[in-house]
Amino acid sequence: MEAVEWLKRRGIQDVECIVPDQAGVARGKLMPTEKFARSPSITMPTSIFSQTIAGDYPEEDEQFSHDPTDGDLIFDPDYGTLAIVPWASDPAAQLIHDARYKDGRPVDHAPRQVLKRVMELYERKGLRPVVAPEIEFYLVKPNTDPDYPLEPPIGRSGRPEIGRQSFSIAAVNEFDDLFDDIYDYSEAQGLEIDTLIHEEGAAQMEINLLHGDPVDLADQVFLFKRTIREAALRHKMYATFMAKPMSNEPGSAMHIHASVVDSETGRSIFSTESGDPTKDFFSFIYGHQRYLPAVMCILAPYVNSYRRLERYSASPTNVHWGYDNRTVGLRVPHGPPDARRVENRIPSSDANPYLAIAASLACGLLGLEEGGHPDDPIEGSARDMPFGLPRGLLEAVTLFEECEPLTDIFGKSFVSTFRAIKQAEYETFMRVISPWEREYLLLNV
Repeated sequence: MEAVEWLKRRGIQDVECIVPDQAGVARGKLMPTEKFARSPSITMPTSIFSQTIAGDYPEEDEQFSHDPTDGDLIFDPDYGTLAIVPWASDPAAQLIHDARYKDGRPVDHAPRQVLKRVMELYERKGLRPVVAPEIEFYLVKPNTDPDYPLEPPIGRSGRPEIGRQSFSIAAVNEFDDLFDDIYDYSEAQGLEIDTLIHEEGAAQMEINLLHGDPVDLADQVFLFKRTIREAALRHKMYATFMAKPMSNEPGSAMHIHASVVDSETGRSIFSTESGDPTKDFFSFIYGHQRYLPAVMCILAPYVNSYRRLERYSASPTNVHWGYDNRTVGLRVPHGPPDARRVENRIPSSDANPYLAIAASLACGLLGLEEGGHPDDPIEGSARDMPFGLPRGLLEAVTLFEECEPLTDIFGKSFVSTFRAIKQAEYETFMRVISPWEREYLLLNV
């Protein structure tokens, strides 16, 4: 087998067989190379795809139920994702796996399969989506006590950042050694970084990826998150993809640029031969406007995610659109007609990349099918306009569960599982008493 020869040539001792769960966390098994060569598929319990971020499992109800035996699923390797693990102490490789039942059916609520299903729906129409994610994250001091607020780390100057440093090269240079490791780790894994910039917040960074196939790009974001965390730990820092890690700092997003091309010709369906925008282009925007509120629980999957959505901040709070307008949820960047695309600025950085990309493309697909037309583009600032998105997780979950067109795309199994996980996570959150409650309620009520 070619993969086994690849492992032997590089002296790989262990293989990390991994799969993204509903939160985008890498689950799996570590196997000696010799055992992997004999049996590259692995088994894990069915409950792996119903685990909350806290490690709990939702209670059963009329729509959601556990496998009473918690039997095994089979995970098969996607050899196109084989790469070394550059931060491992001993030579190791990693390989993303896909889940199937024992009878061969794919696990339809597995995040990677959800995205593949959306891709198949485009393929049936002779279409191929192209995406390019942008991921924001914060570097912070190590913090082992969750009762204490996070703080920016100390850079090479010996001082933490205290002011806004958007696009500052000097602020990026504060962490040159860390970014050298990120670039080296990425190159070793075949991950392609387009640009790296300093964002608005203190020690807030953004990495932009090259455009390409949605599944490939979701794989890259999944691996990038691991890479950045590992590189930061090597430099005695944390890298966090929380949507709103610090109270007085901006939130972190995962913007998704998307376009659609004809599978046969490779031409964008968003532009005519003369370079004008097409009806499909406007319908794609319309689909986002209509359905983004209903997939908000995927794009903003935690209670913390909604803290990012603040009026008069850099985070959008509506589904308006505009040309090169960063105050709206849907931005159309400047560019040549063959690169015409829509930037969905609503997803937060804590979202599972497979599900976030699937949700955004699902909205566009429904728009193409329905053929609607969006509102007029916003020319000025939209930051003082009313909220057009759910304000909290439970409201967002309800909108998702009640949207039949999205249920048809994602499948009842995924919708019921995801809804149960989010409700369980919310109940866990409600058991925690916040500093705000102690500050304002303790002696005043």
